[in-house]
Amino acid sequence: MMATKIRNAFLAGIRGLALMVVSLTGSVILFTFTIVSVLLIVIGVGLFTTPAALTALRGYASRRRLLAAQWSDVRIPVPYRPLPTDLRGGFVGQVERCVLMLKDPATWRDFLWLLVDMTVGSVSALLPAVLILYPVESLVLAAGLWRVFAAGGDAYWYGPVRVDSQGTALLAVAFGLVIFHAGVRYNPALLRAHFTLTKSLLGPTPEMTLAQRVDHLTETRHDAVDTSAAELRRIERDLHDGAQARLVAMGMNLGTIEALVEKDPAQAKKLLAMARESSAEALSELRDLVRGIHPPVLAERGLGDAVRALALRLPIETQVTVDLPRRADAPVESAAYFAVSEVFTNAVKHSGADRVYADIHHADGMLRISVTDNGRGGAAAGPGSGLSGIERRLGTFDGVLAVSSPTGGPTMVTMEIPCELF
Repeated sequence: MMATKIRNAFLAGIRGLALMVVSLTGSVILFTFTIVSVLLIVIGVGLFTTPAALTALRGYASRRRLLAAQWSDVRIPVPYRPLPTDLRGGFVGQVERCVLMLKDPATWRDFLWLLVDMTVGSVSALLPAVLILYPVESLVLAAGLWRVFAAGGDAYWYGPVRVDSQGTALLAVAFGLVIFHAGVRYNPALLRAHFTLTKSLLGPTPEMTLAQRVDHLTETRHDAVDTSAAELRRIERDLHDGAQARLVAMGMNLGTIEALVEKDPAQAKKLLAMARESSAEALSELRDLVRGIHPPVLAERGLGDAVRALALRLPIETQVTVDLPRRADAPVESAAYFAVSEVFTNAVKHSGADRVYADIHHADGMLRISVTDNGRGGAAAGPGSGLSGIERRLGTFDGVLAVSSPTGGPTMVTMEIPCELF
């Protein structure tokens, strides 16, 4: 345990020293370059250099966000407004890009962060390194080199300890051990404090968060409306081409039977058999249609049993593990069910897998679903793919989708939907 704490303290010290160096070089250089570029807008040159400078600044800030997550588990959301995808080219498009980036409040918070990072941020990053490296000096003094440092008759001070003899050099070692103990105990927290300071400037403000939330809800609402409209068109088409056509044919057969029942009973009997088959097929198609809208097993027995029933109909071996003590809201269950159904369909049609494993559980206020197959891999949630449709479906409930599908497999699709069980 102590060895782990010492290792973590040294690691935090090394990382803090690296951050200090980067803050005093990268932040200073980038701040100077960006400010000069913005000032050059008045003579036109900055219109071409500023977007590149701000893009570099955003990349630099994003790298710091990544380090915050990797080194201290501090998550810093990205607050930038997305640029339109239909920006024009040439000089006009360059001006539009420059204006949009400068109008983004997050850009000016990045400037403020650069100022803080090269001053307070560099000091806060250096502190963990000091708590680890400063005690080394006490060992150097105890080795007898205090005489060199105290040459000329002036006393050498190591913190509050006046070193002018071997005894006081050993006292300096004791003080160095106290500092080292503080570093072992507090270095990870000090590094986290540095990244917390970074988060206060690089993260979105409450107003930015609210604006992003509104934009997200607007987008997902449009997706939900489009999905509902497409679903209604599908139901209408299925009814028109399937059950409705069969019922019309059955009505015509019944009219013919009525005319033949006395003249040609044998032919009427054949037509009755055909009408009975048509009614059975129409009923089956209606059941399939209802199952596609909202499966009865989902309404009656919940998500777990509905996915198990879905797995039983797959042509490949499927194992489903469910740990849901209670049920989620019906809309959430429906979205999760059809998302799993789409993933199963993709696995059967495109992956070449012969085995699928699904895990469904609820933890930390999240419904988590993972579907893994042993197929050839290469799946991606790109535009036009079935996975992008799943992503939009889950986005209506603030859900997310992640895909891990290296070439050669396996493919793992992970879905999370925030919800509570009742």
